[in-house]
Amino acid sequence: MTGLEQTPLPLDNPVYAALTGPHAHLAESLGRAVRYQPDVSPFAALPGEPTAADWADLARLAGAGSAVTLSGGHVVPPDGWDVVLRLEGVQFVASRVDLRVDEEAEPLGADDLAEILDLVERTQPGPFRKRTIDFGGYLGIRRGGRLVAMAGTRMHLPGWTEISAVCTDGAHRGQGLADRLVRAVAANIRADGQTAFLHSAAGNASAVRLYTALGFELRCETPFLVLRVPEHAVDSTEGRSR
Repeated sequence: MTGLEQTPLPLDNPVYAALTGPHAHLAESLGRAVRYQPDVSPFAALPGEPTAADWADLARLAGAGSAVTLSGGHVVPPDGWDVVLRLEGVQFVASRVDLRVDEEAEPLGADDLAEILDLVERTQPGPFRKRTIDFGGYLGIRRGGRLVAMAGTRMHLPGWTEISAVCTDGAHRGQGLADRLVRAVAANIRADGQTAFLHSAAGNASAVRLYTALGFELRCETPFLVLRVPEHAVDSTEGRSR
């Protein structure tokens, strides 16, 4: 643990803090179980100490046999919930980042979606769906008119905004494009009165080196789990959330 032990608790359960706060308009919920609308993001969340009733609500919310993605050290699935994937992750906060606006970085929006999805397909920066662009804050750099690097935002919590979808086309790596875009997105987050944070796979050494060199400080380790809702957990005819 670093000297950031007193960092506000929303970062301990960021998906839940986002979906019950600034991102409530992108949420589906049932009881205390919440998830992003499926075409926005695969993430779902439960409160910090979920009860059996919370897990039952999540099962009904997602539907029997569905996959749900959860994060945070509190996640201990009940019996019968298969772990499809466990990814060890790390969470960083922008404690000493040199924020810089980048004149070459251009805002990206819905009109750029085809190019964005093409870049995502080539670089695989993590989950990105048809409406992930709705998170906003995306910046990109082009070469020869083609989008070759981008970064944007994802979870918005009270006081905090996550940087995500940082990616660079393989032919343009080593030019510092990711560095510039992360600084620029973080600068925009600060201009909005927020502090930037981000997640990375713990085993992604190049990403961890990049964020550390930029001045991000490791706050904690956090697993990401993809779980399969048991077929018997809910009557799938009950439908989804309201």
